Amino acid sequence: MSIAHFKFSLLPLLLLVIFLHHGTNVVASNTTTATTGPSVQTLSTKSEYFNPKLPPRTLSTSKKFEGSSDLVNLRYHMGPVLSSAPINIYLIWYGKWAAAQKLLIKDFLLSISTTDRRAAPSPSVAEWWRTVSLYTDQTGANVSRSVVVAGEYADLRYSHGNALTRLSVQQVIANAVRSAPLPVDHKQGIYLILTSQDVTVQDFCRAVCGFHYFTFPSLVGYTLPYAWVGNSGKQCPEVCAYPFAIPGYMGGGGPGALSPPNRDVGVDGMISVIGHELAELASNPLVNAWYAGEDPTSPTEIGDLCEGLYGTGGGGGYIGQVTRDRDGRTFNVNGRKGRRFLLQWIWSPILKACAGPNAMD
Repeated sequence: MSIAHFKFSLLPLLLLVIFLHHGTNVVASNTTTATTGPSVQTLSTKSEYFNPKLPPRTLSTSKKFEGSSDLVNLRYHMGPVLSSAPINIYLIWYGKWAAAQKLLIKDFLLSISTTDRRAAPSPSVAEWWRTVSLYTDQTGANVSRSVVVAGEYADLRYSHGNALTRLSVQQVIANAVRSAPLPVDHKQGIYLILTSQDVTVQDFCRAVCGFHYFTFPSLVGYTLPYAWVGNSGKQCPEVCAYPFAIPGYMGGGGPGALSPPNRDVGVDGMISVIGHELAELASNPLVNAWYAGEDPTSPTEIGDLCEGLYGTGGGGGYIGQVTRDRDGRTFNVNGRKGRRFLLQWIWSPILKACAGPNAMD
């Protein structure tokens, strides 16, 4: 991926408008759920298919593929995708993180790559990423299937306080690259900022659970693709860790909160958001590649098209068919070292529908 493809002729104001509106949308509510620490490893146990709430028959029989529609006009806008291998992820841990939480997130990220010798059984995280790898740039190069954690930086002192804006998130990146713990990687790098549960971020819980964009040279010195995701475990699990926590208005009519696969509502919820943002970042790193809609200030991307859908029979507010182990923990994909995760499906440019490796049809 070369940043030279980006059209810098856009007005700075337009860039800022896109930046301020880009991210994973949420619906606010007012119920919270307590969290517990994650297990060091999720061991393989006997599991069964589980659909927490089936859609009406009129919905479930009308589609072969969930979310399918001839009306979705997902188009390529000639910008780069992350096609250079490997994709180097540079992690910035902002705030206080437990070692087990870091290990869980890194195990997810390392599960994406098909080059890992410790391949997970199907349906796997790597198979989930194959949908993302179907997206190409103008040369026909696909999004890379190889992903590595190339560096880490812990901002333990909350360098910009515990209340961040979208612009100060970029300043956190600037600190990380200027003080030299992380390199400036224009071609293959993406920078992933993860804020701990005691950090508030502009629009977090109210409008977004995560977002991706690219840094402004005026703030960071470089144009670098990045994503931010926050731990919602204490602030708004019912918003950003759904379905492991549920809003109050759903309490009487739904199946109740599902048990997270790694026993940490906040971090397990984060992982689905991280997957969403990485998929969009890989296919639209400079907000000029793959998205639907004609307005570049509010693009609908490959994760947005499938938000809230995790399995067959999903859509219209139903998460779909997933898997539950004998301890009641819910997941839909397998990762490295016996880990399990619940990941949102991604829009497939081939099926023209939402797709995941746990599909039953």
